[in-house]
Amino acid sequence: QVQLVESGGGLVQAGGSLRLSCAASGRIFSSYNMGWFRQAPGKEREFVASISRSGGNTKYADSVKGRFTISRDTSKNTVFLQMNSLKPEDTAVYYCAADPWYSGGSNPTGYGHWGQGTQVTVSS
Repeated sequence: QVQLVESGGGLVQAGGSLRLSCAASGRIFSSYNMGWFRQAPGKEREFVASISRSGGNTKYADSVKGRFTISRDTSKNTVFLQMNSLKPEDTAVYYCAADPWYSGGSNPTGYGHWGQGTQVTVSS
């Protein structure tokens, strides 16, 4: 079992930056593929980015490519999402997810562990 706690959300103006963190505790962090998803009010949860156990493979939604960067620090048991050039349409609750087996990245049903989410609001 792994526990995930997100932090770093907040209110930012369009064009600004935020860095989200997801701290993992419990089982060995390096055993888990990690992902970030987001959900805006009235919308389905959508894929944002994912990173493999080794950190060697990353995947991004088209809507965030070139603006967001996912990374992981095994020494800190933490995965990060650096978000630059933020847009109002990036406003959502952002969730961290983990799974030891699912390596496809973008399907939320593949992840067995989820954090509680952190709110990101981008004002225009």
